[in-house]
Amino acid sequence: MNLMKFVATLCRVKPLLLLCAGLVSCRSIGATEPSWTVLTSGIDTNLRAVSAELTHDSAGREITTIWASGSNGVILRSLDEGKTWKRLHIRGAEDLDFRGLKAFDDKTAYAMSSGEGEKSRIYKTTDGGATWELQYTDKRKAFFLDAIVCDSETQCFALADPIDGKFLLLETRDGKLWTPLAADHLPAALPGEGAFAASNSSLALGDDHELYFATGGAAKPRVFYSPNWGQTWSVAETPIAGGNASSGIFSIEPKEGGPIVAVGGDYRNPAQAASVAAYSLDRGKTWQLAASQPGGYRSAVASVDGVLFITVGPKGANVSFDAGVHWKFSTPLNFNAICVLDIFNTWAVGPNGTVARFHNPKQYEIRNRDSRKPVVATVESGDCTADKPCTVARQAAGRVR
Repeated sequence: MNLMKFVATLCRVKPLLLLCAGLVSCRSIGATEPSWTVLTSGIDTNLRAVSAELTHDSAGREITTIWASGSNGVILRSLDEGKTWKRLHIRGAEDLDFRGLKAFDDKTAYAMSSGEGEKSRIYKTTDGGATWELQYTDKRKAFFLDAIVCDSETQCFALADPIDGKFLLLETRDGKLWTPLAADHLPAALPGEGAFAASNSSLALGDDHELYFATGGAAKPRVFYSPNWGQTWSVAETPIAGGNASSGIFSIEPKEGGPIVAVGGDYRNPAQAASVAAYSLDRGKTWQLAASQPGGYRSAVASVDGVLFITVGPKGANVSFDAGVHWKFSTPLNFNAICVLDIFNTWAVGPNGTVARFHNPKQYEIRNRDSRKPVVATVESGDCTADKPCTVARQAAGRVR
């Protein structure tokens, strides 16, 4: 179904049953344009990954912990939503490029470095970065890690470039031991095909047990899909720009139950504006180019609520209020990666140690009444058109206010 028709259909259904978490009341509380606030910069690092989680301090107060990582062995952590930062150190990793990161609270996180052979490593800390355990590396020159994702602290996956003609996927089921997934059912890589380690988002988790990864470097950028955490695979071509080693899909966002959005382009030609963003309405089987493009190469994309998406890159950030069909310019700030914790908390990171916070104009006030009953949400706007899509009130993932 065309996305605009799908959205228009939603607008005619009042009330609309969505999700299945708690009976909520939703009220739009923002009416301004999206904006960004730079929290910190001026550090000698190109930040490539950011991860945030809600946790509690020793007094039981809720705190938001943000972790960020990048070149020159830099790993940063903030316990106060980015007001202050502490630089963490991994012994023997001072020159590594930490392009992957996944945090679970203020104490526990995985950090993944990218580079040839032993420069690609997976570390884990359980004491807030005071100590780190090296959990995986490989001496083979072709070994190059691109991204890391986790379903839980003990269930994680990592993606590496092809070795012997097939992409390498690693898995841990206990949060300690990493092993390669069997490649028997994995489609072969095309000549020159690889994944990009620009933003820790070329690999992503979807709905229950779904695993996606996106590629570039070949004639056609592709999306690999597994419905069962890597036991079986299928692959689909996309219309995103490709054809050389520096172009393809750099980031994919398979938001639960909704459209899938992918972005990329050519990082050596970041001003090339054509064919850098696409979306899928059938869980990645087929792809359509966005009706209006972001305006150049974009390295990361993330969804706030399944309708509002944000994409970032060296030429700025863009927002889409219709699940990736149309993109609107947001800021000229240079970012590499983005992390959405919930509709209230989104951060992006980039060169020179830049960390910025996104201010979401489409926030909703949500009050949880009874977790045993379905969510009843209503369409906030009236008429819906391609130029003015409707906004569907949804429950925020993770944080309920």
